[in-house]
Amino acid sequence: MWTDEILEEIHKIREEYAKSLNYDLNAIFADLRKKQAESGREVVNLSRKRNLTTRWRGRVRDLDGEARNASRST
Repeated sequence: MWTDEILEEIHKIREEYAKSLNYDLNAIFADLRKKQAESGREVVNLSRKRNLTTRWRGRVRDLDGEARNASRST
């Protein structure tokens, strides 16, 4: 069977890293966050930003709570 040497090396490094932190996901996450902060690189957040209005099924709820039709045909 054919094996990918690069992929095997990645799996080995990942296993050693997890083992060094006792397979503790919280410790791994904290360590990765620490490395991210220390890197000095800009971190881009791609999560959606909430609009001032919430759109749902063609209706818009304004900030004052009033609902109105938001379809373009009206």
